[in-house]
Amino acid sequence: MSMRPGAGDPRAHRRALALMVVAPTLWSIAGVVTRHLESAGRWEVTFWRSLFAALFVLAAMLLTRGRGAWEALRASGGYGLLSGAMWAIMMIAFMLALMTTTVANTLIVNSITPLVTALLARAVLREPIAVRTWAAIALAIGGMLWMFGSGFAGGDPRHLAGMLIALAVPLAAAVNLVTLKHAGRSVDLVPAVLIGTVLSAALTLAFAWPFQANAHDLILLAVLGSLQLGLPCMLMVRASPQLSAPEIALLAMLEVVLGPIWAWLGAGETPALATLTGGALVIAALLLNELAAFGGRVRARR
Repeated sequence: MSMRPGAGDPRAHRRALALMVVAPTLWSIAGVVTRHLESAGRWEVTFWRSLFAALFVLAAMLLTRGRGAWEALRASGGYGLLSGAMWAIMMIAFMLALMTTTVANTLIVNSITPLVTALLARAVLREPIAVRTWAAIALAIGGMLWMFGSGFAGGDPRHLAGMLIALAVPLAAAVNLVTLKHAGRSVDLVPAVLIGTVLSAALTLAFAWPFQANAHDLILLAVLGSLQLGLPCMLMVRASPQLSAPEIALLAMLEVVLGPIWAWLGAGETPALATLTGGALVIAALLLNELAAFGGRVRARR
């Protein structure tokens, strides 16, 4: 099991926090980029994005490790297979949920990821969850409900089915984060991102065919695959040894807060007041959690 987060090098912890701010910031550009696609369908977006992400991660591994990349892939073992499967489930289930129910329903279900992660981490890793973290989780979920509650729809059987599909995302995310923490520093799980993207591309290929994307779309999908999916997933893996599983899940919620802002700036979609207010609550939850943790570390050092 890995060292308790915050008990090691404070500089390493700060670097991990920076990575976990950059990662959801990159994830959040998905909406504004996909708004500019011309002909690619949702399944095709999932396929190409996963394929380009796999190529990006593979290239990064070969560039940084050379022939050692294949040894790292083999050495990831059972942890790598489990984490890779969870990455694939998240990528596919999110798209399936969007195709079945509303965006609001999907995002509200996804907002329970920190809660599910905290409960699973407590059960599997025996990690004590600080009161401040529980409070931050509650405040963040409240902010998400405020942001998207007006668009919530749950009575139609189609919406209920979509929400059940969406539930796979927080469950898989929680299992993935606990796997990353359990592996600790002893197992490199960057190869798991490669496994997940390859699985996602393979499983969605049949649904994406025949391809409709033109050259313009393929360029944007390459950006999505490399900078919006492959790179930030690798950054999260790198940050995981220094942060608790619930902390990572909380910080990942920045993606949903920043997404509407990029859509506003890059696609002219003006966010509603509830979106801005709820987003402010989520950011407040993240800041309060990190400031309280920083204060605790300072007192511990003294």
